Amino acid sequence: MKILCCVKRVPAPGAKINVTADGMDVDAAHLGFTTSPHEECGVEGAIQLKEEHGGEVTVLTLGPGDAEEQLRYAASVGADHGVLIATDGTAYDPQRTAAAIVEAVEELESAEGGDGTEDGEFDLILFGNESADAGGFQVGIRVAHALGRPIVQGIKGIEVGDESITARREIDGGFEVYELPRPAVLGVKEGLNLPRYPTMKGRLASKKIEIQSMEVDADEGGQSRVRLHRPEEQISETVILGEGPEAAAAVVDVLEELGVL
Repeated sequence: MKILCCVKRVPAPGAKINVTADGMDVDAAHLGFTTSPHEECGVEGAIQLKEEHGGEVTVLTLGPGDAEEQLRYAASVGADHGVLIATDGTAYDPQRTAAAIVEAVEELESAEGGDGTEDGEFDLILFGNESADAGGFQVGIRVAHALGRPIVQGIKGIEVGDESITARREIDGGFEVYELPRPAVLGVKEGLNLPRYPTMKGRLASKKIEIQSMEVDADEGGQSRVRLHRPEEQISETVILGEGPEAAAAVVDVLEELGVL
């Protein structure tokens, strides 16, 4: 079984995000970076499917050379191949990102294997439901549409059959179940699984893996960034009204102020 998992390099969740003076980009001077959380679960899901059914897992990302870090991390937990769609660090809009990934997928699927034959289609392509930074919910859907393959988003369960893939999406009080013909595309959510940590052996092996670098000619999309806005921090204060019975009057005053009394 051939699985492709697309991941994105994003600022570490929980970090304080500052923007540049012109308001057009994230100031990355003091930021750590990681794989977007939904996509971490996608990588783990791909590796679990490989362990159950055999095959190989390729992890792909689009970004600057530093994004190799995320590919090597995926290799340290069990991915077989890493592919970097190299950019100059310019932020791609969702349309351009999807077009670049489509071009890369078509090239990877038509490449010759060691026996001189085409490697063939990926049985399954996994995306995160949305990225942790932009949260656009678009790229996976655009890629699936361009490739002519079925897609379901918000997935928290995957089972693979001989000719189909069964996917479960959580809803209030239960799950929706979808059966998709292979090849298919899924957008997975955090909670699909619990991603494993790399072993020392895995970390050492990941340093030796060859990262395939690809350059694609994807046109800019119709979307453009106007500016990034960082909302003012909401600072809450705690006031001690008093201790014991002496605080009762102050508590009553607060309740009256809130309109409770």
